[in-house]
Amino acid sequence: MSHLVYLHKHIHLFICSICVFPPRDNQTRQIQETVSNVEKHFGELCQIYAGYVRKTARLRDKADLLVREVHAYADTETPNLKHGLKCFADELAKLQDYRQAEVERLEAKVVEPLKSYGSVIKLKREDLKVTLTARNREAKQMAQLEKTRQRNPSDRQIIFKAETELQRATMDAARISRQLEETIDNFEKLKIKDIKKIFGEFVTVEMVFHAKALEVLTAAFHHIEDIDEEEDLEVFRSSLHPPDFQSRLDVVRANSRAGSMKQTSSSLSVRF
Repeated sequence: MSHLVYLHKHIHLFICSICVFPPRDNQTRQIQETVSNVEKHFGELCQIYAGYVRKTARLRDKADLLVREVHAYADTETPNLKHGLKCFADELAKLQDYRQAEVERLEAKVVEPLKSYGSVIKLKREDLKVTLTARNREAKQMAQLEKTRQRNPSDRQIIFKAETELQRATMDAARISRQLEETIDNFEKLKIKDIKKIFGEFVTVEMVFHAKALEVLTAAFHHIEDIDEEEDLEVFRSSLHPPDFQSRLDVVRANSRAGSMKQTSSSLSVRF
């Protein structure tokens, strides 16, 4: 009778262990999917944001070229236009300083945090590997116990040893599974917190830059608007008739008038 009770007890343990596996497998699969999903999308986000930063840096470089060209052109122009263009270029140069700050902040507050998730994912995969190893060990011990029962149904010592090994493996797997569950729970909380922080930093950096850009571009616009067209036009017209040319023209006109007066005097003398 005691033998039957003993046998029933361990058959029940075996059945319960089998029943526990599907939920564990589902849990492990869900954790794997969670980690893989973060790995995929955080990797994509990191690459796209890094490209965004590189393009912003290239835009800054092109704007620097524009500033140099506007300065070079201004040096060839009339006074008011020259002053307005140089002030415009200075404002544009100031804007590129803000753009440089934008690039550096995006790199530090958006790209780097996303990039750091590579090492976080690696650790989570190692935790998963440990859990799967423990569960495989448990499954192996369970199969070993079943095999022992089939080969040596009457050898209670060997069966008891196999049952002890299975119990130890089951306890280890359960402990490691609990640790993994706690770890993945913390991972999920950290992920949500980091997403909020990273995207918030992106928006903040962009808002600061665009606020400064609006201020600087407004000033640049006013510098262009304030250029005195009429005064520069007079300067241009004057440049077409330099002083030495005007002096020669005055001499010719004076000589012409003198000659005309002399001729008139001679005509009058003949008449009288």
